[in-house]
Amino acid sequence: MTQPPSYPLGHALLDGKTVLVTAAAGTGIGFATAKRCAEEGARVVLSDRHERRLAESADELGAALAVPCDVTKEDDVQRLFDTVERETGGLDVLVNNAGLGGTAALMEMTDEQWQAIIDVTLNGTFRCTRAALRRMVPRGAGVIVNNASVLGWRAQVGQAHYAAAKAGVMALTRCAALEAAPAGVRVNAVSPSLAMHPFLSKAIDQDTLDELVTREAFGRSAEPWEVANVIVFLASDYSSYMTGEVVSVSSQHP
Repeated sequence: MTQPPSYPLGHALLDGKTVLVTAAAGTGIGFATAKRCAEEGARVVLSDRHERRLAESADELGAALAVPCDVTKEDDVQRLFDTVERETGGLDVLVNNAGLGGTAALMEMTDEQWQAIIDVTLNGTFRCTRAALRRMVPRGAGVIVNNASVLGWRAQVGQAHYAAAKAGVMALTRCAALEAAPAGVRVNAVSPSLAMHPFLSKAIDQDTLDELVTREAFGRSAEPWEVANVIVFLASDYSSYMTGEVVSVSSQHP
């Protein structure tokens, strides 16, 4: 097993940008992304439906703004984007990180289990993307980065709902990119394989996680900040000619 590289220094890749990260509370990819964006010079706005964890994360990062939001509720989404516009003067980057995991065999899966995953992971990304584009397109500038998953491409037992939602995020990314391109707005996605953090074990049992690690070429899972680095790249001007792309952040082999 190889060890993760040293944590990177910032290089002002997002200097002066206002970046909104959804589902940014806690210890996962969202928080890591918010932290890396701040280290790259961005004014970071955090959002999450868990208000206590959101406040703790905002305090830890010294975030410019923290706005509770449940992405399954359109009124919450509108309030979030209106608040960001009012308090910051304009949104430059949206990172759609909100998603919900779970494990259930398809034959035993209930409508409620299916709908819960789809509504947060796919519909929530749609709602936030729509709200962002309505503000970015008239301005002729902006970037959206969606968090997809390799399960949008690869099958895994017990993950039909999550895989379908993430495949939908990929398709949404590509279609939104085409619609936004004439205005100079870019939409891309990352597709992580396995980024380990404490909340992941709530969705996938430990035996499965241990087995998934064995599929990784480096013999380890990604650190959340390693995924965040690719999100920062896609949010920055270094990816100025990329839109409609889904970038695999993976060392997974068949």
